[in-house]
Amino acid sequence: QVQLVESGGGLVQAGGSLRLSCAASGRTFSNSAIGWFRQAPGKEREFVSAINLRGGSTLYADSVKGRFTISRDNAKNTVYLQMNSLKPEDTAVYYCAAEPGVIRTTTHQLWDYWGQGTQVTVSS
Repeated sequence: QVQLVESGGGLVQAGGSLRLSCAASGRTFSNSAIGWFRQAPGKEREFVSAINLRGGSTLYADSVKGRFTISRDNAKNTVYLQMNSLKPEDTAVYYCAAEPGVIRTTTHQLWDYWGQGTQVTVSS
């Protein structure tokens, strides 16, 4: 079992920045992928970004490419999502997720472990 805890959400003005953290505990997989997803009210949960903990390969949704950066600190079992140039349409609950191995899918239903989510609100 893997436990994931997100932190770092909050309220920020458009154009501002936030850094989200996803801390993993329990039976962690050093050879696994960590992803960030988000869900706005009334919308489907959507993929944002992911990283392979071994190797560091990354993947981004087109909507955040160039604005968001995912990184990891394997010694701390923590993955970060640096979000810059935030827009009101980035407002959502952000979740981190984990799956053994490498990034195989951006479909949220196929990821195995989930955190409780953290709210990000971007005001215009």
